[in-house]
Amino acid sequence: MAELIFEVTGMHCSSCGLLVDDAVEDVAGVTSSSTDVRTGRTTVEIASTGINPSAIHDAITSTGYTARLID
Repeated sequence: MAELIFEVTGMHCSSCGLLVDDAVEDVAGVTSSSTDVRTGRTTVEIASTGINPSAIHDAITSTGYTARLID
């Protein structure tokens, strides 16, 4: 398994974090997503390194927030 971390801006409450997690977990190959609204970070566990991070980015931005992959 591998882990990707995204900086997510625009979230205000725990419901925002749940919305992001639900969207990210719908991406094929994602095993889990955990969003910390306080830090503005979403940690994504993926099954393999073959997943394109832009698919996860697009899932986050589809919820109305901005996202940036942290190296």
